This record gives sequence, structure tokens and C-alpha cells, in this order.
Amino acid sequence: MSATDVNLAELIGSRICHDLISPIGAITNGLELLEMVGGTQGPEMELIAGSVGSAGARIRFFRVAFGAASDQPLGRAKVSELLRDVEAAGRVRVNWNQTEAVARSQVKLAFLALMCCESAMPFGGEVTIRSDGEIWSVTGVGDKLNLDSDLWKNLPSGRFSNKVTPAQVQFALLPAAAAAMGRRVAAETTSTRVTIRF
Repeated sequence: MSATDVNLAELIGSRICHDLISPIGAITNGLELLEMVGGTQGPEMELIAGSVGSAGARIRFFRVAFGAASDQPLGRAKVSELLRDVEAAGRVRVNWNQTEAVARSQVKLAFLALMCCESAMPFGGEVTIRSDGEIWSVTGVGDKLNLDSDLWKNLPSGRFSNKVTPAQVQFALLPAAAAAMGRRVAAETTSTRVTIRF
């Protein structure tokens, strides 16, 4: 995947997320208005509100992971809130161990690596994201991992023996996005742990 391909993918990701977040926000506002005027209460409304909240959180997450990278700083509070909203709808807990604001481009790589870890953890687990100077590590730990050996073995090169599916696109994007930023990806796996460094 060339730098041009990465840039096009980022632009497409940004456009889709931008266009989807507005109607999701409108639905959220509509639900709040219904609640204020004493609209229908019950499990149906709770299901709709939960689904809309989950969709909004994923779109905001995807906007960073798949959108255009920049040096714009993202603060700890904003990233932590975003991850908290995303993990509320999933089985993976995420620890964001950054205390300072970091460039959106670094958060993008961390989110793509997080998605790689999530794909190996269908039964849940915990992912820790930290940086030691310039080196970042994203480590996923779970009692039972489901590892696709082709994806994990070839993640550093970004060249895979099998065709990458839409659910696996993060494996193709991570090494390409890292290379565009002058970084290289490394991956280690065991039966209960996966670690990605960049």
C-alpha cells in the first residue's frame, strides 16, 4: 500500500465519519427531547438510546483511526472519554496510560493497533496503550485469544498471504500509516498476549 493509498483511505474515512456523525447526533437530540417531554419510556427506548450511543462512539473512534492524521494534539481527557464510550459496548477494557496530550497521528496508530488486538480477543480481555519516549506499545491480554497467524506474522511488513477482509483492514492500514510517519511496526504473540510496537 503506497502513501497515496493511505492518504485516500484517510480522506474517505474522514468523509464517511463526518457525514454519519450528524444524523447520529440528531437522533440523540431527538431522544433527549422525547425524554424531556415525558415521551415513551421502557426497554424499547433504552435499546434505541444504547444503540445510538454505541454507534456515535464507534464513529468518533473510527474518525481518528481511519481519518486523516495530523499533529493536532488530543488530550488525555478526550481520548479517555472516547475509549470509555467505545468499551461500554464491547468486551475489551482499555487502559490509556498517557498523561499528556499527544498528536492525533500517534493516537491514530494506537487506535489501529487496538483494533488489531480486539480482533484477537473475541471473548474479551484488557488492552494497555503506553509510550516510552518515542516508542509506543499496545498490549492485549486475554484468557483465550483467537490469532490469525498470517495477519500477525506479516503485520510488520503489511504483505499478507491471504486476502485481507473488511474486518481485518486495520492490519493493512497500520503498517502503511506507520511507514508514512517514518515508523516501523513490530508484533509479538503468545497464547494469552499480543503486543504491537511502533
